[in-house]
Amino acid sequence: MRIFARFLATFLMSTAIEFNHVGKQYRLGLVGTGTLSHDIRRFWITNILRKEDPYLKIGEVNDRSQKATSEYVWALRDIDFRVKEGDVVGIIGKNGAGKSTLLKLLSRVTGPTVGTINYKGRLAALLEVGTGFHGEMTGRENIYMNGAILGMSKAEIDRKLDEIIDFSGCEKYIDTPVKRYSSGMTVRLGFAVAAFLEPEILIVDEVLAVGDAEFQKKAIGKMKDVSQGEGRTVLFVSHNMASIRNLCTSGVVLEYGSVKFRGDDINEVVDFYLNGNSAEVGDRARLTGSELKSYRPKDCSSRQMEITEVERLTPYRIDSTDEQVYRVRVIRHDPSVRKVCLNTLVDDILTDNRVGLTCSDIFDIPDGKNEFEMTVTLRHLNLKHGAYKMNFWVSSEPMINSWNIFDGIYNSLTFEITGYKGKSITVWPNDWGFNYFDGCETKFSV
Repeated sequence: MRIFARFLATFLMSTAIEFNHVGKQYRLGLVGTGTLSHDIRRFWITNILRKEDPYLKIGEVNDRSQKATSEYVWALRDIDFRVKEGDVVGIIGKNGAGKSTLLKLLSRVTGPTVGTINYKGRLAALLEVGTGFHGEMTGRENIYMNGAILGMSKAEIDRKLDEIIDFSGCEKYIDTPVKRYSSGMTVRLGFAVAAFLEPEILIVDEVLAVGDAEFQKKAIGKMKDVSQGEGRTVLFVSHNMASIRNLCTSGVVLEYGSVKFRGDDINEVVDFYLNGNSAEVGDRARLTGSELKSYRPKDCSSRQMEITEVERLTPYRIDSTDEQVYRVRVIRHDPSVRKVCLNTLVDDILTDNRVGLTCSDIFDIPDGKNEFEMTVTLRHLNLKHGAYKMNFWVSSEPMINSWNIFDGIYNSLTFEITGYKGKSITVWPNDWGFNYFDGCETKFSV
C-alpha cells in the first residue's frame, strides 16, 4: 500500500498541466442571449438552481469556412490531456483550430465554459504583442510590474534585470514608454521578461514570428535552455514546422476545437499534421472529370477551353533537388482560339504563400484537334521542408503578360519535400515569378 501511495504521489508530482474535458463556447453575433427574459432564465438556472446551462447543449463545431447554422459555436470542445513537467509541447493546427483560445484558458485570460484546468507552479505567457504591458510605463517599469504579477520579490527581479535587458536588446529604450516601441521590440522585451523571471510554465503563442531571424534563433535557444537545462514546461504555438521540430519533444494537433492527434514524438505529430492537410486539398496522383469541379472557382472558366484532367507523374514525397512532372489534359470548346499557354503555380499549404510559378511557351493548336495535353517538368525546386499544392491555369499567353485565363484548377494535386541536398530557401524573395524554377520545361501533344 505504501509503495502504491509513493508511486501515485510521484506520478501526480510529474504532471505540470492537466486539462479535464475542457470546452469553451461562444455566441456568434451580439453579446448576450438576445432578450432580457433569456438572460434572466439563464441566470436563474445556472446560479440559483445550480443546474447545467441549457444553452451548452447546442452549438456547432468551429469550422470558419462553413456558414453558421446555430447561434453558438464551440471554440474548444472536450480537451482532455496531461502535460508532464519538463515537456516542450507544440500546439499545432490551422487558423481557427483553437490554439490561442486554449492558451488563453490556461493563462486565465478567460475561463472555460465546461471542464477544469489545473497546473502547478508559476505561469508566464506571451500570447499577443504587448500582452501584459502598460503602454504609458517604461520598459523597466513593465519588467517590475510583470515580475510582481508572477509573485516575485523586488530583490529577485533586481538579480535578473540586467539579463532581461541584455537579452531583449532594448537597452537604449528601456526607460522609454512601451507605447513608443515597435512590435518587434515589444515582443523582444515580452519574451525576455517571460523567460528570465523563472516561471515553472512558459507559454508562447505565434508572436515570435514578429521578431527578426536573429531574435527567433535566440528565443528558441533560450526555450531549449529553460526546458532541458532547468526542467521547466513549455507550450509553444507556431505555424513554423521547422521551429516545432527543432524545439518540441511532443505535440498536439487541434482541429475545429478538438484534439485530433496527440503524440510523444514530435516528428510523428508534425508528419500527421502535414499529411492531414495534404489530404484535405487532394493527396491523389490523378483527378479527372467531375472530380475537378471542387477545385475550379465558379467564375474562372470562360468555356473557351476546359481542363479535363490533371495528373502527377512523380512520387508524392521527394527531395528538394528532385524534379516534379505533371500532365494537364485540355479540351478546346471554341475553335477560334488558336494558341494556348500553361501557367503552373506552387503554394505553401501551411501559409498559403505563393512560392513559385512558371509559364510555358505559347503553343499553336492544330486545326481539327480540339483535345490535347501538356506535360510540365519543374526542376531545381529549392523548396524548404513541407507540403505544397499545385495550381494550373490555361490561357492564350503567359499570365505575366495577360490575365485572360480560359480555365484554372486550384489547390488540386500536392507534393511534399522531405529533405534537401542543395540550397534551402526559407523566405522567398519578392521577385519570385516568371521562370523562377530553373530549367523548367513544358511539352505539348495532341
